[in-house]
Amino acid sequence: QVQVVESGGGLVQAGGSLKLSCTASGLTFDDYAMGWFRQAPGKEREGVSTITWNSGKILYADSVSGRFTIARDNAKKTLYLQMNSLKPEDTATYYCAAGSIQYYSGHYPALGGRIYWGQGTQVTVSS
Repeated sequence: QVQVVESGGGLVQAGGSLKLSCTASGLTFDDYAMGWFRQAPGKEREGVSTITWNSGKILYADSVSGRFTIARDNAKKTLYLQMNSLKPEDTATYYCAAGSIQYYSGHYPALGGRIYWGQGTQVTVSS
């Protein structure tokens, strides 16, 4: 059974930083592209960042480029998202996912193929 579990969310003031982590079990981690997505209240889920299995190609949404950094450690089967210079508009539930491929959908990173989702972790940025 595949399990994807996020951690590291919380409440932070604008301008602050948070680091999210995601562990995946029940799958061969380095067979998958991985990604972070977010959904704010009343809005659709959007891609934040994705990374190929070997970290060879990384995609970012324009809204987070230069502030967020995605990374993965295949030995630890863990995905990370370092979020700096946080803004109130970054407030959302953040989801981790594993997928067969990554691509841009419009201006947002996306995953394709069979996708496994985590349950999400809440990030709240106060002004």
